[in-house]
Amino acid sequence: MNRQSIYLACKNLADDSQMIACVWTRPVMARKFACMKLTTPTRIIATTLFIASAMPVGILAQEEPAQDSNSEHTHHVKMAFSGTSENSANNLQYTNTSNDEDNFAGNGPLGSFTVRLLRAIDNSPSSSPTCSGSNYLYLVEPGGGGVFRFHDGSLLYVNLTKGSDCINLEANDAHCTLIFQVTGGTGRFKHASGVLTMTELVLPVVNGPADNPNNPVLFAATGEFTGTVSGVAAEEEAHDEQQ
Repeated sequence: MNRQSIYLACKNLADDSQMIACVWTRPVMARKFACMKLTTPTRIIATTLFIASAMPVGILAQEEPAQDSNSEHTHHVKMAFSGTSENSANNLQYTNTSNDEDNFAGNGPLGSFTVRLLRAIDNSPSSSPTCSGSNYLYLVEPGGGGVFRFHDGSLLYVNLTKGSDCINLEANDAHCTLIFQVTGGTGRFKHASGVLTMTELVLPVVNGPADNPNNPVLFAATGEFTGTVSGVAAEEEAHDEQQ
């Protein structure tokens, strides 16, 4: 049935108080044509529906542009983690530093993840107005980086731009704050960028040797990553790209 026959059907009034409203529907497999009787108060609505159904598709489409299925998104994230930190045999070649290695697992709005980080930490304390006193040591972290691996196999690369550790000798713990630049990745994060701030609480667990509390070699760590990651593709798009 074409639009002309629809118009003729709708014009066929039973009397002054009724008319036939005809509507095109488009199910998954086929179009269907449906008619219903309407009373006088609803004739204006029926006429409007008919006019809209007869308008070119392009005109209607201008009112609500289709979403680009390939668009990339910005995410404001808060990702909790836990895991371990330890001395690393890797050498990041920063002067007068030791090297730390982290292995964490966590979850957040981008999905579950694991992350491995390498960090250079100054061997000599620095001064800080926010971490001072006879029981505190303030250590700067001049560089490092790492890789997140998410549940779908996508990788996210980060580079440490600034970091510091505030060690409380009396409480036997450390509060660390690190800022990472997102530098890309694979899968969903191929075009990713952004900044993540890591806040961490570290507690010594294993000393080496065991009777030397002044030489911890393995630490328990908990904390979170917060910040913004842009250029993240949908999981379906990343999967299609990898095929």
